[in-house]
Amino acid sequence: MARIRHEGPLIIGGGLAGLSAALEAAPAKALVVTPDLLLNACSSAWAQGGLAAALSPRDSAVLHAKDTEGAGAGLVEPEAARALTERGRETVEWLASLGAPFDRDEAGGFSVSLEAAHSLPRVARVGGDGAGRAILSAVVAAARASSHIEIWEDGRLRGLIQDADGRVRGALIERAGGRVDEVFAPAVVLATGGVGGLYEVTTNPSALRGEGLALAYGAGAEILDPEFVQFHPTAIDVGLDPAPLATEALRGEGARLIDGTGAYLLGEDADADLAPRDIVARAVHAARADGRGAFLDATKAVGEAFPHEFPAVFSACMRAGLDPRVSPIPVAAAAHYHMGGIVADDEGRTTVPGLYAIGECAATGVHGANRLASNSLLEAGAFGRRAGRAAAQE
Repeated sequence: MARIRHEGPLIIGGGLAGLSAALEAAPAKALVVTPDLLLNACSSAWAQGGLAAALSPRDSAVLHAKDTEGAGAGLVEPEAARALTERGRETVEWLASLGAPFDRDEAGGFSVSLEAAHSLPRVARVGGDGAGRAILSAVVAAARASSHIEIWEDGRLRGLIQDADGRVRGALIERAGGRVDEVFAPAVVLATGGVGGLYEVTTNPSALRGEGLALAYGAGAEILDPEFVQFHPTAIDVGLDPAPLATEALRGEGARLIDGTGAYLLGEDADADLAPRDIVARAVHAARADGRGAFLDATKAVGEAFPHEFPAVFSACMRAGLDPRVSPIPVAAAAHYHMGGIVADDEGRTTVPGLYAIGECAATGVHGANRLASNSLLEAGAFGRRAGRAAAQE
C-alpha cells in the first residue's frame, strides 16, 4: 500500500460535477479519480435532454424555481432551488465558453425546448438529444488541458480515511492490478453518481451502485430521502439493461403516450403527457401491468425528421429493429435518477468535516421527491463549480 499526500481537493468521480469542481479548484491542485476512462461509465455523458436554465426574455430564475418546487411534490427547499436557478444562465455560458456546442437560434442566442413540468421552453440542447456527451466532452478537454488537474482513470473508491475527531482526511483508492493507495488530502469531494445499477432495469451505467453514498453514511454523514428514486417514463423497452432512453424532449415536441389500442395513456389534452415524471411513469407502469402495453408515438410529431432532430433515439431504435418514423416506440419506466443522497449545501459541504458531495450522490434540497427534467446537469455544473472553489480553501 502506497501512502500519498495530495495538497488539494481529492475528487472522486469524473462526470460533469466532478470535473466542474476540478476546473474551479484552480490554482489549487485537484486530483480526479475515476474507475474508467473519462466519458465512460458516467451518467452525465448519457444525458439526452439538456440543461435547464432561464435563457429566454420571458423566462426568469423565479419561474424556473417555481417549476422546480412544483415538480418536487412539496419537498423542495425554496432557498436551494433559487440558489440553483439563479445560476442557470451563467452555468450555460461557462460551459459554452469551454466549447459546449449548444444549439443556437437565428439570432445567435441559446435555442431552448420544452420538457415536462416546465411552464416555458428552457432546456438548452445539443443536436436535439446529444447534450450530455457533447457538454461533457468539452469539459473533459478543458480538464485534460489544465495543468492544475491530475487524473487517475483506473481508481476505485474503497474507503474514507478519518482522524480521531471524525474529520475526513483522505480516501483508500484501489488502482489497476488491485493495489490500494492511501491518498491523504485536505478535502475529499464525492461525485460518485447515483444508484441505478442496483435496479433490475436502469437508464444509467450499471456500475453506479451508490458506493459513495454508502461510504459517506459509514463515515457519519447525514443522508436525506434515500427512498426517492425517479423512474424515467420512456425507457425504450427492447429488453436491454441499461435501457436506451427516449428523451422527454420528444413529448415536448408533441409525441404522445398510447396503449396497444392507440388510446392516450394520460388523456386527450395536448399537454397531458407533459405532467411531472412520477405521474407519467405511474401511468406507463399501470398500462404495462394490466396488459395494455405502453408506447411513445412520435410518428406525426417528429416523423421523417427523426434522424437529424433526435439522432441518439433514432439510432437506438434502429439498432433494435424499430423505425420510430413509422412505428410507435415501446416504452417502460426504468430507474433513472436518485433524488436522495448525502446531505450537502450548495457548496457541497456535508455534515462531516472535510467531506463534500456533489451531483447525483448529493441531496442539496433542489429535487424534492421528483426531479424537474434537465435540472441535473444544471446542478452538476453550478454546484460542482461552487464545491470546487470551497474545497480548494480547505
